[in-house]
Order: sequence, then structure tokens, then C-alpha cells
Amino acid sequence: MTAFSLARRLRTGETVYCGWCALGSPIVAETVAREGFSAVNIDQQHGLWDFAAVVTAIGAIYHAGATPVVRVPLADFAAASRALDCGAEAIIVPMINSESDARTFVAAAKYPPLGERSWGPNRAMALQGRSNAVDYLREANEGTLTLAMIETTAALANVDAIAATPGIDALFIGPYDLSTVLSGGKAQDVQAGEVERAIDQIGAAAKKAGKIPGIYCRDAERALAMAKRGFRFIAVGSDLGFIREGLAPHMKSLKG
Repeated sequence: MTAFSLARRLRTGETVYCGWCALGSPIVAETVAREGFSAVNIDQQHGLWDFAAVVTAIGAIYHAGATPVVRVPLADFAAASRALDCGAEAIIVPMINSESDARTFVAAAKYPPLGERSWGPNRAMALQGRSNAVDYLREANEGTLTLAMIETTAALANVDAIAATPGIDALFIGPYDLSTVLSGGKAQDVQAGEVERAIDQIGAAAKKAGKIPGIYCRDAERALAMAKRGFRFIAVGSDLGFIREGLAPHMKSLKG
């Protein structure tokens, strides 16, 4: 796989489907990549990943021919630059609620003059087969993607300012948190009318700012529907969900 391929594909208007891994297993993440996803996300926010497993999984995903993506824990901006140093080529940060949050994210993930990322991408350069630091430095700000999660009422109110922040590459919708807050904590209906309207608002803000619109989807059917609505970085399902769905028909047969 060539370096920064995800950024190039998305910037040319391609739709990319991303696998989602929470179980903390590098071999599962590699398998998801080998089955055909162009990108695979390692979910540190709600998943079972420790740092050693993240490092191993990034390499496994990369060697399987997909782009490694990491969603870092809530408010852990230091984890963003560390994941990039280890070879992740896109970072998803949860709960970006304001322009200030967006600027803090950019500071951690982008090199000067856009941000304040500290130098040290030794593993990233090794995975890309690079020995020239200047080449990596020259391409990294454009090639590594920042995806700001929009999933609260505060984020909706500030979505245009977040999208316009220099160094933010994409808006990524967290539909379950969004549906929770929009229902006043009463439901997680990601297709409720107010959620659908919010999704359209976020997509429009991304388009207006020239940023990549992204979203998490529970299954392929929903992912294809979101692609028709203009979303281009689309996460689909989860490793745990895939395992459960694969087991279900076998267990049904065994139980008669």
C-alpha cells in the first residue's frame, strides 16, 4: 500500500468504507482489512485496546493493504500524535464541540505551521518504507487526516466554525450520541427525524467548507444510503457485530 492513499482517495471524491474494531485484537483488525475494507479503525474510545495492541494492529492493517485509522479516547489529544507516529494515517477525535476543541485537535495532529505536532514518526516512516524525514514532513499535513466527531447539540451549534477550522479535514458524525442528546436521553433512533435533519446539516457544513463528510453506520444498507446522500468516509458495523452475525445462523441451526 502506498503512503497517504486514504487522503488521496478521499480528496479526489472517492467514497471509502472503513471497518471498525473495538475488541482489542490485532489479528481481528488484520482480518477485517484482508476481507476488503480500504481502511480499518482502531477504536480506543470505547474499545478494549491498549497501546501495545494498537501499535501491532496498525502494522497489521497496513501490511494487509488497508489504511490504519485510530479513534482516540475522549479529550486525549496526546494520543492523536502518538498514533500518527506509530503509522495511523487518520485520527478520529470524539466530542469536538467548539472551534477551540477543533484547534486543539489540529495542534496535536498537524505539524507547523498548521499545528504543533512534535517530531518523531519513526514507526510511520518505517511502515511507509521511507528514510528521508523531509519527505515525510513535507507530505504529512496533507496526507494524515483529522476527523472531528460531531455528536452533541453544542457541536451542531458550532458546526460551521468547526468545519472552517484550518487543519480539520473531515466532519465525522457519531449518530448514536447525536440521537441520544437530541431525544433528551430517551432514545437511540439514528433515523429519527431530528437526527436525519442534523445529519443533513453536518453534511452541508462539510460541503460548504470543502471538508470530507463522514459518518458511522450500523450496517451496509445504511452505509450505502449515506453514500447516496454524499458521505464519503463511511464506517460500517463493528468486529463484535460481524462475529455475532456470523455465529447467529449456525447457532440457530444447532438449536433446531
